[in-house]
Amino acid sequence: MPRPRATSDADILAATGRAIGAHGPVKLTLAQVGAEAGVSPATLSQRFGSKRNLLLAFAADAAENAADLYRKARTAHDSPLAALYAVADEFARLITTPEVMANQLGMLQLDLSDPDFRRHAAAHTRAIDAALQELIAEAVAQEELPPTTDIPRLARAVKITTDGSLLRWALTGAGDPAILLRDDLDHLFRRL
Repeated sequence: MPRPRATSDADILAATGRAIGAHGPVKLTLAQVGAEAGVSPATLSQRFGSKRNLLLAFAADAAENAADLYRKARTAHDSPLAALYAVADEFARLITTPEVMANQLGMLQLDLSDPDFRRHAAAHTRAIDAALQELIAEAVAQEELPPTTDIPRLARAVKITTDGSLLRWALTGAGDPAILLRDDLDHLFRRL
């Protein structure tokens, strides 16, 4: 009978995400992921076969679990808009330096240039859109947003605002990313 795995694939994929933030996907090595996960590079090779396969597994997992943060925030907040802001705070917390943003954008480059990664990125985008639309629809139903709100369009604008605000912060380095992102979202919602 095989020995149970001391480190789960989920733990390894979470460690992969942290290592991507620290090194970017191009410079990433199995040794760096292994150090982050507490396993040997040989273990990673045995489970995933190659760095590319590990990155694809990471991308697939990210797509599959893209809405989890939104669901968790919604469970923790009575207000759908408060949940949306909590998700924004979490995104801002994850982007600690411009270098982390650059390293995360390295995955976007893979997503855009490689069809295998693009498939997962598209699924990730659809899941985020659906999660945002669900929160916004609940906000409309609870009268936090006007009944005339174009839900799909606002969901898209929220995602664009979130990504753009954090990218702008990374480029300028000015201010606290969480405060800037909240301010940009406030501005977006005030215009409704």
